[in-house]
Amino acid sequence: QVLLAESGGGLVQAGGSLRLSCAASGLNFINYRQYAMGWFRQPPGKEREFVAAISSNGDRIQYADSVKGRFTISKDDSKTTVYLQMDSLKSEDTAVYYCAAQSRRYYYTTKIEDFHSWGQGTQVTVSL
Repeated sequence: QVLLAESGGGLVQAGGSLRLSCAASGLNFINYRQYAMGWFRQPPGKEREFVAAISSNGDRIQYADSVKGRFTISKDDSKTTVYLQMDSLKSEDTAVYYCAAQSRRYYYTTKIEDFHSWGQGTQVTVSL
């Protein structure tokens, strides 16, 4: 298990930007590179959905179609932190955002059930 903590959520107007951070604790950067990292979100009244993921070495990145071209996932192994830069935000991006870790380093999946460690979530609210 990896302990994860998200931060950076808040209230933003449509068209604005936010950067979410997810810090892993209890790991050095070598151990941190054992994991692929992902971001998911859960809109009000809906199920949790995949947003973005990045392989342990940062070479393989995937996005949900709904965020392609607007969101960017990145990681800093020295800080054991993964980021989600969110630009051109829309009201439909309103959700609780979660980061998660998966032990498949490169050939990870985007399935919720394959991520074994989760943060507590951070609320993102986009107003019109």
